Amino acid sequence: MRTLTACHTADLPDLGAVRALLHDVFDDLADEDVEHALGGWHALVHDDGVLVGHGSVVRRQFLVGGLALPVGYVEAVAVAAGHRRRGVGTLVMDELERVLVAGHGVGFLGASDEGALMYAARGWPVWRGPLAVLATTGVRATPDERGGVRVFDPAGRLDLDAELVCEWRSGDVW
Repeated sequence: MRTLTACHTADLPDLGAVRALLHDVFDDLADEDVEHALGGWHALVHDDGVLVGHGSVVRRQFLVGGLALPVGYVEAVAVAAGHRRRGVGTLVMDELERVLVAGHGVGFLGASDEGALMYAARGWPVWRGPLAVLATTGVRATPDERGGVRVFDPAGRLDLDAELVCEWRSGDVW
């Protein structure tokens, strides 16, 4: 039987299972990238008690066209290999989008090549404007990320052609 559970990081029933799923799904996942997924809201899908899907929303601070904006950032969306294209990702994203609407208004994510089609089908357009990170040395362009950052803006408030700047963090900044 398939079940969806939603909880804060502090209430995760088995962080080890989440880490194991993420390492199984993402070949090049660093420990700091797992840490990016913590400290927020998680959607967990279990099939007969086994974790087969995960995603989280964490709070981040972005500059959008020069204006500071707190946003929800989707992290670590993963579906176990034997459960893909069976609705698990849809369950995860339905819950995460509910959290984005209720708690943040807008959301962002850095899409993998495998996930890009799902996000596009869900109405997450690619951010068209320049991308950058606010590092200790100032704003630094991140042109290699162009085409991979997607936005969830149900109210249509954001200018997708504006510059988008994320705050620095270890590991992947986007």
